[in-house]
This record gives sequence, structure tokens and C-alpha cells, in this order.
Amino acid sequence: MKYCVRCILPDTRPGITIGSDGVCSGCKGFDFKQTQIDWAARRRLLDDVVVEAKARSAGYDCIVPVSGGKDSWYQVIKAKELGLKSLAVTWRTPARTKIGQENLDRMIEKLKVDHIDYTINPEVERRFMKVAHEKVGDAGLPMHMAIFVIPIRLATQMRIPLILQGENPQLEFGGNNRERLAVELTDEWLAKHGCMQGTTGQDWAGDGLSTEDLLPYTLPLGSDFRPRTVFLGAFIKWDSFENTRIAQEHGFAYEQGGARTGIWDFADIDCDFISLHHYPKWHKFGMSRAFDNLSVQIREGRMTREQAIDVLRKMGMQTPRDDIRKFCDFVGEPVSWFFDTCDKFRNTAIWFKDGNRWKVRDFLIRDFAWE
Repeated sequence: MKYCVRCILPDTRPGITIGSDGVCSGCKGFDFKQTQIDWAARRRLLDDVVVEAKARSAGYDCIVPVSGGKDSWYQVIKAKELGLKSLAVTWRTPARTKIGQENLDRMIEKLKVDHIDYTINPEVERRFMKVAHEKVGDAGLPMHMAIFVIPIRLATQMRIPLILQGENPQLEFGGNNRERLAVELTDEWLAKHGCMQGTTGQDWAGDGLSTEDLLPYTLPLGSDFRPRTVFLGAFIKWDSFENTRIAQEHGFAYEQGGARTGIWDFADIDCDFISLHHYPKWHKFGMSRAFDNLSVQIREGRMTREQAIDVLRKMGMQTPRDDIRKFCDFVGEPVSWFFDTCDKFRNTAIWFKDGNRWKVRDFLIRDFAWE
């Protein structure tokens, strides 16, 4: 593994490359965002998107996918400022947290937005999440598939012309120049970057799941109407800390000092199962959600690389044991099944066994507390 000399991301992270200067594509993307994008021109393009949506609209101008988190609050706020008549759409996680529900309720009340809370048959979700963990080592794959596909299905069926997504992850976390400049979320982007591992809903038929069961995860085909999906972060410079501040001004709340996964206590707070998507990154890539969070803070000048490394050292592996137990209860499997499955996806090109502990070879921190 090689680590960026500016932030702490390793070259094993998907989408990250490290150049001959030792700087990763994520850091270069941050520089690109600051110096190579004409944000005033992009903002004018957003006005054109709004005009187009209103011209095609027969009722709602756009769908805003929301979880109740700080970014979806920000998206709804911006949609209202743009004069868009919005329909907020939520995939209802089977493990919604108390604060997640409270934030969603406050969003509807405070921002006065129409809202659909889309619940998938729990037995279908149970089977899909279980088989996704077993086959690709990512119980979060069905969650991401639902988050992206359900708004597209509803927009197509209700003939709503625009879907307003949040950040473009390839601009925020690392991608090539073409991906950084992307304005639209296309089928190609979804297949490559949507955390679906190149699969579609129908690819998962079998293992007790029928094509009818998987409809909420399957993009609509053959319709004469196709909504346009854009990244709000392609037109307005994205800043998770600023988004949180603005959302708080309107009623968003979080518990300070209690990060569920990573180090940001204001993020990933809506669902007990989101940590199950991030935890297997240890086994596959030798990194965690905290690496991304800390690297963003380094780039933004909120901390030094040395400070970030010290945070990681003190944090350790951050295994979400309570969330893992809840997930195993949900799918009806013992906790040992979860960890044994993660081990099947361990990348032995970077991990080695030291006695009874697995460790990452040449890890960023020599005295790291391996579990």
C-alpha cells in the first residue's frame, strides 16, 4: 500500500490513484475544485436546469432524495430557494434511528415539503442484505441500490422531470477530470460509482428473491419519459460542515461527540446499518470511513496530516459491534457469521497474520491497536 503524502488515503481505496509526486487523486480533485471550476458559471447553469424542469413539469418540478440527514436538509433548502416545487422521497431503512426519525419529521414540518416514505417488504430486504453480505461482502449494497433507484422509479411513473441529488463523490473524494466535471448522474455513473458493484436489481434474482421482489431496486425500462438526475454539488461548491450549519439553522439536530462511523458526529446518523457498508473496507482496502473524513479535513485546512494520524491511532479499528449485532438479529444469523463472511473478503495482498491477529503490512501507524 502507498499513502498520499498530503492526506492519509491509501491507493487501495476505489477511485484513488497516487501520482509520482506522492499526491492522491482526491487531493488533486480538491485543488481542481478550488481553481479549475468556474462556480459562478456553474450556478448560472443550475438556473438553466431549473428553467428546463419547470418547462417539463406537470406538477412537481423535482424529487429530492432525503434521509433526514444534514445534506438532504441542505438539498431541500436549496430546492426551495431555487423556486422548485419538490417532492421529498425517502427509502425507509429497516434500522432507522430515533434521531433519524426526529430529523425527518422536523424536515417535513420546518421546510414544509411533501414527502413519501418508501418502505420495502422487510422480508425482501432481509434476504437481499444477507445474500449481498455473503456474495460481495457489502450488506449496504441493497441500501444504496434503493436510495438511487426508488427516486428514479417514482419520477418516471409520476412524470417528475428532475431529481436533485447531493454531492458528486468523484469530485469530493477522488476521480479523474471527466468524472469530476460530471453534472448528471447517468446509468453509466450509477453502474460504476453507485456502490452496486456493477450489478442491477435483476442480477440478484434467485436465493429466494424473485424479479417481482426486486422491483424497488430495478431501474424502469421502456418508458417514454425519463427524468434528469443532477448533482447539486456540481453547481454549488459542496461543504459538509457548511451544509450542517445551514441545516441546523433550519432545525436539523445531532448528538455531538457520538460519531456512528468515521469521525463526523453530524453524518451517518440516520441508520444503524450504514456502518455495515463501511466496516468491510478494513478487510478489502485496509482503511475505514475515518480515513475519508480525516482526509477531507486535512484538505480543508481543519487539521494537519500528523493530527489526523494521531486521531486514527487513538480511535483504533472502530468496529461497530452494536450495529453488527442488530444486523445479525435482523437477518437471523449469529455474529460469528458476519465476521467470518468479512474474512472471506480479506485482501491478503495487504494483510498478514501476526500470531492470532491480522495486521496491514506497512500500515500508516506502526503502533496501531489491531483487534
